[in-house]
Amino acid sequence: MTEKDAPPQNRRTDRSPWNWLLLVPIVLPLTVPLFDRDGPRVAGFPAFYWIQFAFIPVGVVCTLVVYRATRKRG
Repeated sequence: MTEKDAPPQNRRTDRSPWNWLLLVPIVLPLTVPLFDRDGPRVAGFPAFYWIQFAFIPVGVVCTLVVYRATRKRG
């Protein structure tokens, strides 16, 4: 059998526009001017630390939204 005669394979494609949302948790922590300061303090922690911890739920929510929007049903 040659390549022309071979049946088409079911190829999985992950090319969904929802995948662009995954750039948010990657790019957001790289924008240092957003959190390169001491104040405001939350529970005594400088802004640098608590904003870094706030990025964790942002990443989780973005990942959850992309997963729910792109999973195959059925």
